[in-house]
Amino acid sequence: MSVDEFRLVVEKVRPFTNYIYLHVLGEPLLHPHLDEIISIAETAGLNINITTNGGLLEKKKEILLKHSIRQINISLHDAEENIAALKWTEYLNSVLDFATEIAPKTYVCLRLWNTSNEESAHFNTICLDQIAKQFKLTTQLLNEKTSGNGVKLADHIFLQRAPRFEWPDESNPQTQTQKNCYALRDHIAILADGQVVPCCLDADANMQLGNIFTQDLVDILATDKAKDIKKGFEQRKIVEPLCATCGFIID
Repeated sequence: MSVDEFRLVVEKVRPFTNYIYLHVLGEPLLHPHLDEIISIAETAGLNINITTNGGLLEKKKEILLKHSIRQINISLHDAEENIAALKWTEYLNSVLDFATEIAPKTYVCLRLWNTSNEESAHFNTICLDQIAKQFKLTTQLLNEKTSGNGVKLADHIFLQRAPRFEWPDESNPQTQTQKNCYALRDHIAILADGQVVPCCLDADANMQLGNIFTQDLVDILATDKAKDIKKGFEQRKIVEPLCATCGFIID
């Protein structure tokens, strides 16, 4: 998404929200105009939230530290699949040092969303050992089951553990029959080409509702498709077949 396109998006969504989340499957810190993108959201008075795999935190640290960012979510579990095992400790130390440095002004959520994977046990042990060492905590505390924000590691820094969920995919079995969801209840997603979709897991726009570059958001949210999906979830009903393949569930 270009800087001008992002500025247009901010103008169109600002009447609806005080929050903006820079993610949707892709890695936001890879954006070549990250500094300007954050500045636009900041000038608009939006609470900025970023979800990242953490691999570029050191390189982008200067940009992130100078702006007012409400929260940074760091998907530690991504490193297991995308970083060589020999570099896991180096990666974790970099992430934890960054979290400590930015925490005075920004919430940091360290995510280990793989607790249902037995094969992740070794990686998770390394993560928990490094976290315990960094924050002078016990691994027993870090292994406690929690809800909401998770285990508090330090002021503004939390560890959130959760099972891995299946991303929605039309090729997956449609195993879900009833569910509630945040989609269209309290968030939507806007993709790089302007397509508006019900949730942040629909990165391929399988449930496109409209395009923010050519339409107003109020009109997109008023479409029959958008209203049917929202009403369905309010009644714990799945309207779109893609949603039946998604492993993300809320109570």
